[in-house]
Amino acid sequence: MNINLASFKEQIILAVTQYGGKVLLAIVVFIVGRYILGKITRLLSNRMSAGHIDKDVQPFLTSLISVLFNVLLLLSCAGILGIETTSFVAMLGAAGLAVGLALQGSLANFAGGVLILIFKPFKVGDLISAQGFTGHVEAIQIFNTLLVTPENKTIILPNGALSTSPATNISGKGIIRVDMVFAAGNQNKYDDVIKSLEMAVSKCKYALKDRNHDVLLTKLSENALLFDVRVWTNSSTYWETYYAMHDGIKRQFDEDKIAGPAINLNVKDLQ
Repeated sequence: MNINLASFKEQIILAVTQYGGKVLLAIVVFIVGRYILGKITRLLSNRMSAGHIDKDVQPFLTSLISVLFNVLLLLSCAGILGIETTSFVAMLGAAGLAVGLALQGSLANFAGGVLILIFKPFKVGDLISAQGFTGHVEAIQIFNTLLVTPENKTIILPNGALSTSPATNISGKGIIRVDMVFAAGNQNKYDDVIKSLEMAVSKCKYALKDRNHDVLLTKLSENALLFDVRVWTNSSTYWETYYAMHDGIKRQFDEDKIAGPAINLNVKDLQ
């Protein structure tokens, strides 16, 4: 019994002598590493806030960076203890590759959502045209962006394609020019048509008073005079201006006895 106890004590002393230093070093590295990682995470969070990165994406990025650093810290501590980490890293890599291949479409949309939230090519409320659709941005989610069209339809656009293809931010500047084409019969006096169009623009309540609006003759056809009418308005009232101008010019033409073209125009005449 005494022999076994003495042997047990010798084994403990040998283990402490052989591994005690490594265990102590691993504990110190873990504690110091956790402290440093906390400082780095807070610093990154403050930098993101100062850089006006979207508040919705800040917690996600902070958590992602924290998890990555903590995994690296644990692998370092395991290496100090003499634990073989090569196979563990290879297993993690293989698992990550398998998940990435299975979810590559979703990952592309996820990455696109993060890019949109960080770089803000558009924001909620903007009127944009992308992927063949035009509407106001209702929400920017991690995987999709929601547009509401003028017909009040909700369009769901995948962020992957949206972040890598051309998109027009119609309302990004705050004010916008509404371009329209109107036709009058060429039997009308040119100056009368110009005055009628300018009067309709001046009566439009959505037209900005501090901007110069254009009424320009753009094409002469056999039966009609075609005019470009360009009206500046706030981005939020784009469609209101568009429809108000059509209504106003029809009423002004009727009031001023401006006749329409003798025959109906086809689409090519308006281009």
